[in-house]
Amino acid sequence: MHPRALLDACAQLVAQVMTFDHPADAVVSRHFREHRQLGSRERATLTETVYAVLRRRRLFEHLARSGSGPRERRLAILGFPGEREFLRSALTEAEARWLEACDAVPPDELSAPHRHNLPDWLADALQAQVGDDFPALAEALLQPAPLDLRVNLLAAKRAAVREELAAAGLQAGETPYSPWGLRLAGKPAIQKLDAFTRGAIEVQDEGSQLLALLTDARRGEMVVDFCAGAGGKTLALGAAMRNTGRLYAFDTSAHRLDALKPRLARSGLANVHPAALAHERDERVGRLAGKIDRVLVDAPCSGLGTLRRNPDLKWRQNPEAVRELAARQTAILASAARLVKPGGRLVYATCSLLREENEAIAEAFGAAHGDFAPLPAGQVLAQLKVREAASLAAGGEGGALYLRLWPHRHGTDGFFAAIWNRRA
Repeated sequence: MHPRALLDACAQLVAQVMTFDHPADAVVSRHFREHRQLGSRERATLTETVYAVLRRRRLFEHLARSGSGPRERRLAILGFPGEREFLRSALTEAEARWLEACDAVPPDELSAPHRHNLPDWLADALQAQVGDDFPALAEALLQPAPLDLRVNLLAAKRAAVREELAAAGLQAGETPYSPWGLRLAGKPAIQKLDAFTRGAIEVQDEGSQLLALLTDARRGEMVVDFCAGAGGKTLALGAAMRNTGRLYAFDTSAHRLDALKPRLARSGLANVHPAALAHERDERVGRLAGKIDRVLVDAPCSGLGTLRRNPDLKWRQNPEAVRELAARQTAILASAARLVKPGGRLVYATCSLLREENEAIAEAFGAAHGDFAPLPAGQVLAQLKVREAASLAAGGEGGALYLRLWPHRHGTDGFFAAIWNRRA
């Protein structure tokens, strides 16, 4: 595609995404379905441009004011990846001079909002939580996430899969904390690899793997993944159970559970039982009350821990939505807790960075449910032989009560987890 046509296509897609009517990944996927003539390189350029604009929206909109022409085109110019020489061949002389002036702005002359590129309400909340770490966190959230894989130990061993990937020309290193994980260099396509098609690997962030590990599901147990979604943690739990016992994958969205079916078929698991619930108080929950060994509640949340992957979320979420989510999280956790049998384990988790969705929910649950005893996440991780377990835990008495993962500290998405045992 000619550079001018490619830049025009980028501007068109930026305009579609910046309405924020739908998630960015859904808009991009729909655009590619409607423009099947686009090649892989063109798709990559369009995607990188859109996500660069979403990540650095405040800076780019500030710089765009000094230019001319359609706003979406100016934003696309600023976000366009690769060599500037290729891009300049698509620009007018005035645009080229403007871009040169933008590139010459010293970073230390930018205001704080133009450096962190977060909405004010979110920047204030995160700065209050992490203090002097805020610049490092903000910068980490502007970077693309790595591609993490979970090795299905029912089908292969991690070292063998790593060698197999190397033979296919893909560099992979062991994840620092998860004993199941591999981290790939770059973003290679893996869907056609034999390791993927036979179910030996699944795409899953290392932090998400650690949530499944904390649940500590074992052979022959009855386990519930209460908000299973597309089933990434369900598959990890099933493998940890060695394909024994009974694993329920519950979700209120049948559509999300449909995405689990092909993954389940590849995994080789036969102990998983997906079920769409009408709501968290569904009668199926009542029938299993007090019978389940392990319950994982990866609750619906703002998703603000995944900004490296989903930068549009910081522009689509707001404080009112977070408050509504917190009320829903409280209700879901209380309902899921009914499932846990005496002596059983309950894990509450989110991929949010915000205290309102994390510690506040866990503290309120603990105060209202005296029959659940908190377990220090640091201690649980150490018992599971997770490397540097103490560095992954924070908060509460002793400072290690909760799992707290941060992109700038741990290289994972932002995750939180609290753990309880139901008193016998």
